[in-house]
Amino acid sequence: MRPRVLVLFKMKSKPVEELKKYADVDFLLYPSVEELAEKIGDYDGLIVSPLNRVPKEVIERAERLKVISCHSAGYDHVDVEAATEKGIYVTKVSGWLSEAVAEFAVGLTIALLRKIPYTDKLIRKGEWESHAKIWSSFKDIETVYGKKVGILGMGAIGKAIARRMKAMGTEIFYWSRSRKANIEAEVGAKHLPLDEVLRESDIVILALPATPETYHIINEERLKLLEGKYLVNIGRGTLVDEKAVVKAIEEGKLKGYATDVFEKEPVTEHPLFEYEWETVLTPHHAGLSREAMEDMGFQAVRNLLTVLRGEVPDTLVNREVVKVRPPEKVRML
Repeated sequence: MRPRVLVLFKMKSKPVEELKKYADVDFLLYPSVEELAEKIGDYDGLIVSPLNRVPKEVIERAERLKVISCHSAGYDHVDVEAATEKGIYVTKVSGWLSEAVAEFAVGLTIALLRKIPYTDKLIRKGEWESHAKIWSSFKDIETVYGKKVGILGMGAIGKAIARRMKAMGTEIFYWSRSRKANIEAEVGAKHLPLDEVLRESDIVILALPATPETYHIINEERLKLLEGKYLVNIGRGTLVDEKAVVKAIEEGKLKGYATDVFEKEPVTEHPLFEYEWETVLTPHHAGLSREAMEDMGFQAVRNLLTVLRGEVPDTLVNREVVKVRPPEKVRML
């Protein structure tokens, strides 16, 4: 019997065509938790985007489900613990996505330091003479060149950021759970304790996943180490205590904050909206590009098919699941 796979978002057509060679594919676009819980019992595989929540109440009703393939590097929208308990494999993607996110991180940094979004708004209002105001604020406009850049998290995305920042004439510091000799040799990155990275850097970029250990890793105390500096977040919204960030900006202590992610999404109102000069804000789309979307689609399909072939993919998130349900027990292909 062919596996049945449910896709919860508008996936690129070519990866879907590949998946249909091996499985029967249905779409349920951006369902509520209740809608998904009602349907999930009929499927062997699930492909989800970061906008698709898969909480415990869905997983409890997933009687046939063997694999949840995340079309993203992050997986905090899936209850991985509940999936593991039920013997469901959870996978993620990397590759081209890492390059797209790293490129976006650099773009956010440049936009923040050079005040590009702010001045773009002025010229669209017909306020060309506002350039006199901008010129008078030249001390608040800075180049990335010559800065010390600290990167928290040196996985694939962190490394891709480091390569780009090195090419822009910066000095690289980083903190990660383990030292990365390859990137140290490649770009001269220096591994330091977390708080030392904050002290030494002019710009700090967050490229960490959301875990209990990284929750509010930038809190009110650590923001004191970032006085007069810039903070950029392309990791997850929960890495940052947003109330503390707002306070630091309001008091003139944090020079600027650029983020693609928020503690609670989607965002329609936020205190940060008031600080147009000091912030650059985007709606969680750092990985969005034609190339990255197609590459992620093929990776998500490969990951799902690998599990259904009774194999363990390199991108498996919950490694302990193999003890709950060995790979040969989920084999369908």
